[in-house]
Amino acid sequence: QVQLLGSGGDSVQTGGSLKLSCVVSGYTYAKHCMGWFRQAPGKEREGVAEIDSDGAINYADSVRGRFTISKANAGNTLYLQMKNLKPGDPAMTYCATNQRYCEGLRNFRYWGQGTQVPVSS
Repeated sequence: QVQLLGSGGDSVQTGGSLKLSCVVSGYTYAKHCMGWFRQAPGKEREGVAEIDSDGAINYADSVRGRFTISKANAGNTLYLQMKNLKPGDPAMTYCATNQRYCEGLRNFRYWGQGTQVPVSS
């Protein structure tokens, strides 16, 4: 069983920065993909960034240059560094994983509960 527990979703001002973390447990396979997604009220969930077992990274165009995905502890801890947050960024942010290589911010199987990221003006 794969479980994910995220944290770090405090409120932040427009233009500010925030770092989210996610601890992944229960991994069975060496190859994997870990990613971040977000979903605003009334909006569809969208992919933010992903990183695979070998360190290959993919970002959504909307966050490239502002957000940074990284991992530590042999891939068991996932981070999302968000900079220059904008009004369109407020959302519930989820960490996710899949026990195969990344497939373009889609097809994730396991999901965390989500961390609220409220951005105030």
